Amino acid sequence: MTDKAEATTNPTAPAPATAAEPELPFRYNARLAGEIERRWQGYWREHGTFNSPNPVGPLSDGFDEVKGKTPFFVLDMFPYPSGAGLHVGHPLGYIGTDVYARYLRMTGRHVLHSFGYDAFGLPAEQYAINTGQHPRVTTEANIENMRRQLSRLGLGHDTRREIATTDVSYYRWTQWIFKRIFESWYDEDADRARPISELIAEFDAGTRTPSAAANPSGRPWAELDATERRRVVDNYRLAYLAEGMVNWCPGLGTVLANEEVTPEGRSDIGNFPVFRRPLRQWMMRITAYAERLMSDLDLVDWSDSIKQMQRNWIGPSDGAQITFSSVVGAPRLDDQGATAGPAVEVYTTRPDTLAGATFMVVAPEHPLVDQLTAAAWPAGTPAGWRFEQGREDGAQGEWAPAAAVAAYREYTASRSERQRGEEFDRTGVFTGSYARNPITGEPMPIFLADYVLLGYGTGAVMAVPAHDQRDFEFARTFGLPTPPVLAPDSAWLLEHGLAPGAPVEQWPEAFAGEGEYLPPPPGGPTLTGLSKADAVKATISWLESVGAGRPARSYRLRDWLFSRQRYWGEPFPIVYDETGLPIALPDELLPVELPEMTDFRPTPMAEDDISEPVPPLARATDWTTVTLDLGDGPRQYRRETNTMPQWAGSCWYYLRYLDPTNDECFVDPRIERYWMASPDGPAGDGGVDLYVGGVEHAVLHLLYARFWHKVLYDLGLVSTKEPFKRLFNQGYIQADAFTDARGMYVPAAEVVTGPDGVPRYQGEPVTRRSGKMGKSLKNSVTPDEMYESYGADTLRVYEMAMGPLDADRPWRTDDIVGSHRFLQRLWRNLIDEATGTPRVSEDALDDEANRVLHRTILAVRADYANLRFNTAVARLIELTNFVSKHYTGSARPPRALAEAMVLMVAPLAPHIAEELWSRLGREGSLVREPFPVGDEALAADQTVTLPVQVNGKVRFTLTVAAGAGEDDIRGALTAHPDYARYTDGRTVKRLIIVPGRIVNIALG
Repeated sequence: MTDKAEATTNPTAPAPATAAEPELPFRYNARLAGEIERRWQGYWREHGTFNSPNPVGPLSDGFDEVKGKTPFFVLDMFPYPSGAGLHVGHPLGYIGTDVYARYLRMTGRHVLHSFGYDAFGLPAEQYAINTGQHPRVTTEANIENMRRQLSRLGLGHDTRREIATTDVSYYRWTQWIFKRIFESWYDEDADRARPISELIAEFDAGTRTPSAAANPSGRPWAELDATERRRVVDNYRLAYLAEGMVNWCPGLGTVLANEEVTPEGRSDIGNFPVFRRPLRQWMMRITAYAERLMSDLDLVDWSDSIKQMQRNWIGPSDGAQITFSSVVGAPRLDDQGATAGPAVEVYTTRPDTLAGATFMVVAPEHPLVDQLTAAAWPAGTPAGWRFEQGREDGAQGEWAPAAAVAAYREYTASRSERQRGEEFDRTGVFTGSYARNPITGEPMPIFLADYVLLGYGTGAVMAVPAHDQRDFEFARTFGLPTPPVLAPDSAWLLEHGLAPGAPVEQWPEAFAGEGEYLPPPPGGPTLTGLSKADAVKATISWLESVGAGRPARSYRLRDWLFSRQRYWGEPFPIVYDETGLPIALPDELLPVELPEMTDFRPTPMAEDDISEPVPPLARATDWTTVTLDLGDGPRQYRRETNTMPQWAGSCWYYLRYLDPTNDECFVDPRIERYWMASPDGPAGDGGVDLYVGGVEHAVLHLLYARFWHKVLYDLGLVSTKEPFKRLFNQGYIQADAFTDARGMYVPAAEVVTGPDGVPRYQGEPVTRRSGKMGKSLKNSVTPDEMYESYGADTLRVYEMAMGPLDADRPWRTDDIVGSHRFLQRLWRNLIDEATGTPRVSEDALDDEANRVLHRTILAVRADYANLRFNTAVARLIELTNFVSKHYTGSARPPRALAEAMVLMVAPLAPHIAEELWSRLGREGSLVREPFPVGDEALAADQTVTLPVQVNGKVRFTLTVAAGAGEDDIRGALTAHPDYARYTDGRTVKRLIIVPGRIVNIALG
């Protein structure tokens, strides 16, 4: 569909003359630019210029006019509507995608380009807490301001498709998708998600037996009652409840992200103590998709660096899962007071060092701690193993293992993961239990130590102190043996000043290299002479043979913690009955809307780690308790009072752009396939054709969105394996910032540089620094300032001209005038500034102009197609300068040249291009006018100039036809007057002619 058919009026109106410029009322300046831009933006809105019809459904009007065109989905990363508004760094990517989308429309593509707002989250809620204003009011005001700022840029979005995650009509479908995830499980045999109903059917039919992990009682499915069956099934769900370690801040009444905790283990806001503690939370089983999340990166066109960041975050490692038997209360079962303890699972990438394991360390939060804690200390337990420093001063009575373990767990709960991961003096406490080393048969004391985290591996490690630095330090602190498994190489010994064969007691640190394996203990695997890889395989084989282990793969990736103790987020579509087990609400009861509240604060509590969170929603008692008929008659249920994290809405927004008004499903499958599926690729191929955003979202957002999308794909709800086919990361705009003598940032806009070149703020010298533009550095420049001073088109051109789109670039306000002068020159070449009429001729282009034009067309098309907008700007400036010089005085550029220039500029500076197109006598919009096509033959030089060397020095040049052969060049050479000048009376010993390149004359 073209806008020409829709146009009923010409939107161009002459700009009135002003007192300041009575003689040049049509000079292109900020005033005229603003008038043009607002007028054409109104025209685009009125005519729905950027509407992209769907093949079916409510937004299908006009589809017959675009049917047959190739669809192309351009997507910007979801922005958060900040109360501070935009600075000129924010729209860099938005301008880039708009330029590209406009170019695609002009080259015959059917483009979908929309926009929306990731509007839930903590900033709006925190503002509401501080001001008492409802976060919806703040959020909607921020969206309106951002919408205003962006609309002045003339971005070509289909505004009918705009969404915000806070819209009830949107988060209804977020809840619906959560339900699909909750009602699914991962079938490892089929390597995909399946509905929970199919799992239950297999249990009922006896074709599948519940796993031991899901069914701790080990009883057959048929013997389980209804509640027990629900618990088994819940252990399979992709969305499930579990205790996870969190940063719990009672003083704020909420869980904090790691980034919100100071290195001292206190809250960044309020400086309250923060405790590491287990808390029952919603989790997403993203780890089930770890392998597919890695392997399917081969299906997408992303940069290698982003793919590697994702792979590193997932962090696969191959090793062994080793099962250690344990004894509680003594080293051996036959010792007095000893009892058999639970089996302890350890994952290790170095099973080849198992013979050197002399103790075990488990995380203080490990679920087996209580079972491993002895009633009394085994005989001979050193005082240093008992964490005596945890006893309160003056405390009386026996210091039993249970008391020591409790004190140590309390101590570690006050330390953040960051603190626990840093190098400090090693601390720990003995549990009173021992594990059996499968190779040596020796008992290994089991300690709690804070350097082991529950979220990594199994939360328990076999400590091999000779070959792991943290274990080495712990062993030295607690007086534990350190037998080597590997002999250090000579280079390591020399580096540490040790003689060959030096005993471990002389080692200053653990040897973590790859040395020669020492002879094994009796009965253990023989590793002497093997490589590390072969030794690992041999050890795993030995472990399998004795039933003590198996090969295993572990991931750095953890299941996704999906709960927030906040108000401003999507409510879960979950209720609980008297069993305390979750029940998903039926679809007809969606959406679950947030209740109206005036107090959004989480309930602050005493500064301890015992109290339970009370989310804001828990105070909405009329909402929290609800009577529903879910198939068993009216019953009372309790709603989930946590909310979903901000990530939820941003996991699938691109799909809602496709079909935003659909009340029957989250997206019509026919519409989804039209925009997302690759028409010529294999099944599952496709995704968003171009996704542009910042590299800061390279891991979490992309990983979470890919996970949601893959679940939907497995359930047959979307047609592509990946959500984003091509990803492009734009750079950042940086700007000068200034600090005063205190090191504090001062407003960059108020800094003045005097004649001496020294920048000053309020008369005092300041130091110039550079950084990412933003409010924290007080160096923001708002787009409103640029609109007022130069117009939106100038800002668009400047941001695209500053450098490659994927590179960081410095902002220099003074430099923007160059982009403004380019547009002024373009305007002046084609429009009479006194009358506003076009100054073009109907003449044909001469050979030189034709050649320059077609060269520019070919180059600019390639630049646009490859997102090289800065070089496109440079080429268009060159063309504009050529026209200024080539058509001087009364000479006017031909219409064919003028219109081609306007069409090429249109993606970059659409408003001035529309105005020029209209003043050149064209009706309607040029948005879908065909982009000029260059001719290689016309772009080629008709003649070439060859340097002529005489005895190695260039003496003159020779102009010949571009395709001239050797004979033609020889004839032109001998006829040239300078030939006789240099050769008369001399002997031509050799004449070398390289057509198209050079002529070389050697004289005797």
